[in-house]
Amino acid sequence: MTPPDRPVPPSAAPAADRRTAGRPDPERLEELIDAVRRYRTAEIAMRGRSRDSMHLGRSDMTALRLLLRARQTGTPLSAAALARELGISTAATTVLVDRLAKSGHAERRPSATDGRGVEIWPTATTDEQVRATMGVLHERMMATVAALSPEESVVIHRFLGDLGRAMSELDVPAPGTPAYDAE
Repeated sequence: MTPPDRPVPPSAAPAADRRTAGRPDPERLEELIDAVRRYRTAEIAMRGRSRDSMHLGRSDMTALRLLLRARQTGTPLSAAALARELGISTAATTVLVDRLAKSGHAERRPSATDGRGVEIWPTATTDEQVRATMGVLHERMMATVAALSPEESVVIHRFLGDLGRAMSELDVPAPGTPAYDAE
C-alpha cells in the first residue's frame, strides 16, 4: 500500500483518477506552491539566524559563501571578482571586505599569480563557524534527499531546476512603469 504522503502512479490509480490524471488539479497545484513557500520561509529564517549568530549582514554572509566556495575550488577571489559576483560596486566591495577583515571573517593576501594583485580569503575561524552553523543543516538536507527514491530525485531535480529558471527569467516591471502600476 502506498503511504498517503507519496503520490500514486497513474497506472495504480483508480480508473476515475486516470481520466483526470493529465489535467492540473488546482488544489494540488496550490498545495505544492504552498509547500515551496513554506520551505523558502524556513530557509530565509534559518539564513537569518545563521547571519545573526555570526553577527553578519546579508551581503556579508553572501560574500563569505562565495569566498568559502572559492577556497574549496582553489580559485581565490579578487575584490573585483567578488564585486561582480555580488553585483555591487568595487567601492562597496572595499567597504564590505574592510568590514569582514575587521570582524576576523576574511583577510587580504598578496596574489600568488599577480605580484600587484590582492586575493580575499575567508579565515579558518570563519570556516569553522560556518561549518558549525551549517553542518547540521547540511546533514539534515542530505538525510532528507537520501530518503528519496531515484525516481523521486529525478522528478524533484527537474521541478526545482524548472522553478529556478522560471524565477530567474522573470522580468519584474520597475515601479513607475505602466505594467507595474496596472497591478
